[in-house]
Amino acid sequence: MSFDLTNDTHRRYNPLNRTWVLCSPHRTQRPWQGQQEKVSQEKKPEYDTNCYLCPGNTRAHGDKNPEYTSTFVFRNDFAALRPDQPSANHVMDDDLLRVQGVRGDCLVVCFSPRHDLTMAEMDVDTILGVIQQWTQCYRDMTAKDYINYVQIFENKGSAMGCSNPHPHGQMWCMERIPIEPQRELDSLNAYRDTHHGRCLLCDYANRELKEKERIVVENDSFMVIVPFWAVWPFETLVLAKTHIQCLSKMTDDQQRDLADVLRRITCRYDNLFECPFPYSMGIHQSPVRGNHDEAHLHIHFYPPLLRSATVRKFLVGFEMLGEPQRDITPEMAAEKLREQEDVHYKHRSS
Repeated sequence: MSFDLTNDTHRRYNPLNRTWVLCSPHRTQRPWQGQQEKVSQEKKPEYDTNCYLCPGNTRAHGDKNPEYTSTFVFRNDFAALRPDQPSANHVMDDDLLRVQGVRGDCLVVCFSPRHDLTMAEMDVDTILGVIQQWTQCYRDMTAKDYINYVQIFENKGSAMGCSNPHPHGQMWCMERIPIEPQRELDSLNAYRDTHHGRCLLCDYANRELKEKERIVVENDSFMVIVPFWAVWPFETLVLAKTHIQCLSKMTDDQQRDLADVLRRITCRYDNLFECPFPYSMGIHQSPVRGNHDEAHLHIHFYPPLLRSATVRKFLVGFEMLGEPQRDITPEMAAEKLREQEDVHYKHRSS
């Protein structure tokens, strides 16, 4: 009897963070009697007088937004990181209790002046403007000697804790490299040391390009895959096909190609269950300081929906106490996403 990845329980290794995920594909047939989410199909206005991110509106601290027409960046009014604070040296520093002070800055990036759009409904030129804004902010942080890492992310949907539906993301610019990017940099370095200087993600990209089984969409510069080691049901990885370290190293053509695949994957997410598909998205790239040849630009999408617009995946029980687990295989998920159109479900009849 031969082992069947589509039916037999197995673990898959994630070389990026050197962890495992348990796969139980036979469990896709189990009935669901758990929590079901409410799906909001409420039509949003192009401009909302009560939205603190819309052009011309006043934010909580009294600052007024300009009448912006493309992207708009401002310092987060409730920032988790501050540029000026006392040193934490010698506060707690032993084998059990340790403290590190962290300086930084938090920026909000509004993707569009329109309140009613998401990235899935934007055109390539609009998303290109967002990428150019991310890139400029990343470059700007190199002038601040206490900033070492820029974590760019977007939380879409109330299920992901997003407090405002206006299309926007954040940039947390930190003195310390956060845990997840550091784990990946360590793994990339270790792989390079044991594979004659080769890049883990370059090798992985070439492997996926040969097999094609987990690729959802691709163009000349980027591909979107459901990674072999995915934890979330429809998790994807946007991966540069060549070794690009960070946003500021991209050519104009690569920036446009990135905008293209971001539009296509977010559109397909929405089309999958014909709903505004929630997710957390984050860019991992080179730190702003130091030589990091090992870094390879990539973007993680972590969406929680499992079976429909109303059934989501929870990381609880065994997943919190043991290790991550999934039912639908990455290959099944990739196939379902490939089947979706690049035309948003709200606009198919127009």
